[in-house]
Amino acid sequence: MAMAGQEATNRQIILKHYVEGIMVKESDFELRDSKVLLLLHPGNRDVLVRNIYLSLDAYLRLLLDPTADSPYDREKPFSPGEVITGYGVSKVLASNYPEFKPNDYVVGITGWEDYSVIKEASTLRKIPQIGLPLSYFLGVLGMPGLTAYAGFYKVALPKSGDQLLVSGAAGAIGHLVGQFGKLAGCYVVGTAGSEEKERIGYDDAFNYRGETDLKAALKRHFPKKIDIYWDNVGGKMLEAVLENMNKLGQIPVCGMISDYNLAKPEGISNLFHIVTKSLRMQGFAVTEYEHLYEEFTERVSGLLKDKKLVYFEDVSEGLEKAPRALIDLFEGKNIGKKIVKICDPDCKSLIYHGPTL
Repeated sequence: MAMAGQEATNRQIILKHYVEGIMVKESDFELRDSKVLLLLHPGNRDVLVRNIYLSLDAYLRLLLDPTADSPYDREKPFSPGEVITGYGVSKVLASNYPEFKPNDYVVGITGWEDYSVIKEASTLRKIPQIGLPLSYFLGVLGMPGLTAYAGFYKVALPKSGDQLLVSGAAGAIGHLVGQFGKLAGCYVVGTAGSEEKERIGYDDAFNYRGETDLKAALKRHFPKKIDIYWDNVGGKMLEAVLENMNKLGQIPVCGMISDYNLAKPEGISNLFHIVTKSLRMQGFAVTEYEHLYEEFTERVSGLLKDKKLVYFEDVSEGLEKAPRALIDLFEGKNIGKKIVKICDPDCKSLIYHGPTL
């Protein structure tokens, strides 16, 4: 790894053109080499980092289309020729921002590239020294984990005995929601896109692609009907769920991934169930719950260390694999959190024990 003050080759993933209404393709991106001087100029508050892990998240699809709305105000649609950005774990090489020092490890928005100069350093978080893998701060201890935690405990408002359905149950957020449900005393069923993904530790699960009648499948798996539906997908699954909800049921809406690659979103024909069953259907964004970060980190890290929470990662090796990894995410090929490992800078075990790596 080049040291601060040297010139280095900086590989970058560039958006070649907008993706509108169709599935993302590898040809929509380009891997370019550029040169970067590993030096910061005095007088600003920039941070220079070496990127280690990149996070693959469904919301990135919305940033590849200028007509889509980003769920996060601080992230705008990419422009052709720009470096793709997203959540990442990085090592600080140089810093003009007083809260970060060289050799600190940070998590936040960074570039799909080897080295990044972070202009908005206030959006970064220093990774605490708690003896867990760095990559966890992109998943179970990062944005997906906080989404699952806040959405389940603060939006779904679970009670012991509740009947919980989780769509996208094998994904980065879904597989955590299901486990939170079990810890809360819920009966939990997950839906996933393959037989392999059904083995995720819930009370029951089924492959929605193998069902010709989703409403009948839900009746079969929920003879007592559904109290909480965690919606990651929208579309026909949401339509089937509405018919099978109990009165006063809760529907926290985390995402609608079934619509992300459609030119025209699917319509829902039976929304009147929300009225007749007095349902509460609430969308939310993780940015609304960032004040819970310390509470969330303490509680979830404790569950991990006590082996009461199982976390799955799906890792692709190499920056050049990032476009393919993003496509795999939309094709439902991952189990757990999808990430890309760019480098291993003097870090053999990938366990963070302090700024000595």
